Amino acid sequence: MKKKIIMLTLLIMVSITTVSCKNNEAEKESQTNTENKTDETETIPADPEQAEDESKGDISNLDALGDIEVEKELFDVNLTIPAQYIGELDQAKLQQQAAEGGYKITMNDDGSATYTMTKSQHKKLLEEMSSTINSSLSEMISSGNYPNFTDIVANEDFTNFTVTTKSTELDMNESFSTVALYMYGGMYGIFNGKTPENIHIDFINADSGEIIESTDSSNMTNNG
Repeated sequence: MKKKIIMLTLLIMVSITTVSCKNNEAEKESQTNTENKTDETETIPADPEQAEDESKGDISNLDALGDIEVEKELFDVNLTIPAQYIGELDQAKLQQQAAEGGYKITMNDDGSATYTMTKSQHKKLLEEMSSTINSSLSEMISSGNYPNFTDIVANEDFTNFTVTTKSTELDMNESFSTVALYMYGGMYGIFNGKTPENIHIDFINADSGEIIESTDSSNMTNNG
């Protein structure tokens, strides 16, 4: 399951960055057409001093654009994915996906991988991951694997889950669902750049509204 989630995440990254590249090309083409039209309709001022002032203004505008490009570089997002996840994937394929997607990937000596993308690409990635995880939570309810589950709700960064169930006591299968929820929260945290110290889960009885069991991922780490 872990490998499936990771590959799905990487595919999301490729699709996001590919769309972003196409949009950038369209914007550049539109800007070129606009500039050409402006050049065709522009009149040359009769006053030489006015022409010189306008020329200085144009140079000043170009300088300003250069400053904007430099500042954009400050908003690059670097994400380092631990070796325990990267080790299961084909590194050559990751490099190919990075080249096709328009982002960068650096394989580190410790087996981890560092992804570099723009701030907008990172935002879209997190939005897509959030949507995918929420869809997976809905599938957990409708799949029939957890017939007593009636609802699963998570907070914004997937560090807190509330599972509503018809059970008064969790069976082994329901208890094992915590592994998937921990994984969803952990993966989102990694790509969000904020690896969670703990992921909390409350199981609530649908009839009484009382918490019948609570679990924390930090306890699993400590016990391990």
